[in-house]
Amino acid sequence: LRDNRIELVRASWHELSISVSDVSLSDEGQYTCSLFTMPVKTSKAFLTVLGVPEKPQITGFTSPVMEGERMQLTCKTSGSKPAADIRWFKNDKEVKDVKYLKEEDANRKTFTVSSTLDFLADRSDDGAVVSCRVDHESLNSTPQIAMQVLEIHYTPLVKIISSNSWPEEGQTIILTCESKGKPVPEPVLWTKDGGELPDPERMVVNGRVLSISFLNKTDNGTYRCEAKNPIGRNSTEYVLIVHDVFNTLLPTTVIPSLTTAAVTTTVALTASTTTSATATSIRDPNALAGQTGPDHALIGGIVAVVVFVTLCSIILLGRYLARHKGTYLTNEAKGAEDAPDADTAIINAEGSQVNAEEKKEYFI
Repeated sequence: LRDNRIELVRASWHELSISVSDVSLSDEGQYTCSLFTMPVKTSKAFLTVLGVPEKPQITGFTSPVMEGERMQLTCKTSGSKPAADIRWFKNDKEVKDVKYLKEEDANRKTFTVSSTLDFLADRSDDGAVVSCRVDHESLNSTPQIAMQVLEIHYTPLVKIISSNSWPEEGQTIILTCESKGKPVPEPVLWTKDGGELPDPERMVVNGRVLSISFLNKTDNGTYRCEAKNPIGRNSTEYVLIVHDVFNTLLPTTVIPSLTTAAVTTTVALTASTTTSATATSIRDPNALAGQTGPDHALIGGIVAVVVFVTLCSIILLGRYLARHKGTYLTNEAKGAEDAPDADTAIINAEGSQVNAEEKKEYFI
């Protein structure tokens, strides 16, 4: 061996050692050690040199990418022997559906390996980290990694958040229009029922926030928030319904009657600069339009008739039972079962006397 990279480390009658520095693929082969005796003794060994893969590179990415476009990222590494293994990850989650290609280099000893990741760009991928990892036995369990941060442009996503789920007259409601897009959307546009806001003094727009004070029924309608950026525009709607103010009611006084309708009165106190009493009839706020309460007079009349009929029936039944406590036979009428008439029954009765005719008794 005659090479400047090969040095003699140890030489004795029992051992001969060499070292090879800066190992290359050309150093692969069979090495022979000979002992010049009679006869000559030799020992052989085959040296295998691994080809270390180059640091991988990701190609095919152009920034930015529009949402919905198809992306094809290719990871490539050369000089591996044997062929290296390539794996794809997106935010530390492995992606399995990829294409793998292996080619032999010109020296016919090493390989160039490439892998392609193909997918549609989505807004959820914006800011995601795509990495290509190369595993090989020459790397001593320390893989080589190439990374690429994705930048996806997409139209705004719009949502309206209300500060009050049950707005009432006189209150203030704040509507916040949340818009998220890339690039960042321009200031939003607020409209009502397809036109401009009708009352700028009470309907104040501050950035993405619409504030409406002193609500009344004229504020009912559909409010639209629209946001746009260079990619496109989007909008969402909020239907505002202003409800009546709930009054605090005093206890209700009900006067029942069997012949006339029940009269219901109440006094409602309303909050104002001067306290006033107003007589109103009680009405269920949850009742549907057109519905009326039950006819208390009719129900009372029916109950009275039922009670009256029941009392009369009890009195008649008592009198009947008092007058008819049961049926019975007199002593003289015993044996009347076999007699054809009442006179014969009296004569045949036990203990009958000669003058039985004077003691006749009939049961009607």
